Amino acid sequence: MNTQIRQATAEDAGVFGEICYHAFKSIADQYNYPPDFPSPEVAAGLYSNLLPHPKFHSAAAEVNGTVVGSIVVSKRSNMAGISILTVNPEIHNKNIGRKLMEYGISHLQAQSDGIQLIQAAYNVHSFSLYAKLGFDAREMLSTMQGPAINLKLPGYKVRHATENDLEACNRLCTTIHGHHRGVELQDAIQQGSATVVEHQGNLTGYSTAMAFFGHSVGKTNEDLKALIGAASEFQGPGILIPSGNGELLRWCMEHGLRNAMQLTLMSYGGYNEPQGPFMPAILC
Repeated sequence: MNTQIRQATAEDAGVFGEICYHAFKSIADQYNYPPDFPSPEVAAGLYSNLLPHPKFHSAAAEVNGTVVGSIVVSKRSNMAGISILTVNPEIHNKNIGRKLMEYGISHLQAQSDGIQLIQAAYNVHSFSLYAKLGFDAREMLSTMQGPAINLKLPGYKVRHATENDLEACNRLCTTIHGHHRGVELQDAIQQGSATVVEHQGNLTGYSTAMAFFGHSVGKTNEDLKALIGAASEFQGPGILIPSGNGELLRWCMEHGLRNAMQLTLMSYGGYNEPQGPFMPAILC
């Protein structure tokens, strides 16, 4: 099979969304999990936002001129990300996923300190592919979903983030991860989804969104609890809690959230062990 990889354009959003929806649904159905996207239209909407974004790069895999898969990579910080990789589920064992991954790694290697991705733990095939290509498993993640907790922690104030918070948020993120995610945070501020938490007059945590696509950091677990408690909902499949953070995980469960599925955070190349509480975003 002659597979060609080309750079994607905004016009690819519809076909990428169609393939993405069916690819994720196909594997989720095998293991009796809900699909990541409720419809092809919702998936296409995500691609419509990502394809023109200057900090994302996308490519399509074609066979005889027909798009059969795609990859989207993130260049929003020094730690790059494999954001979405999908292949038409009707095409099996043709190494298309591997070729797309090799393309993504090659594109990111020279301009990043390392590469991260998050994969569904039940998808043993994708885990094996990523491991063969050099990715190491770093964290197990629990996807927590449920009704809003509506809880205020005494001494912790949660409010909407503003542009004036960027510097403090970036310093905090750098302290924990070794790099900041200012581009992602600035996008979230402009979209109105970002929040910060203050304790004893200092900014001690922030979240780009309490959602599958949002990341959060805090000086302590109390900061993350305050951010989670203030959320009006948990968008998408849920929020990602590192499974090794037993205190935060149990607190979420005690307040009505349930573990919908396990994910694996993997890295290629450089990786900094987090030096504080965090919640990653699915798009890395």
